[in-house]
Amino acid sequence: MPLIIDKMAKKIIKPIEKKPKVHPNLEGFEMKIDSFGQIISSMDRDQLNSFLDKEMPDDKKLTQKDDESK
Repeated sequence: MPLIIDKMAKKIIKPIEKKPKVHPNLEGFEMKIDSFGQIISSMDRDQLNSFLDKEMPDDKKLTQKDDESK
């Protein structure tokens, strides 16, 4: 993380790094994009998809709106 320099007070302010609250099953999950644009993840894609399938509600409203517009 870059340092923030307060020119008026002539001091360097270090940003505080806080870890976000996450679901216990996603503890330690990190996702980064390398210089080639490839996604690097600390969790297997299939494992992440199965977690999302279990935890995220299936939104029926969106599929109903799509069907009505056709």
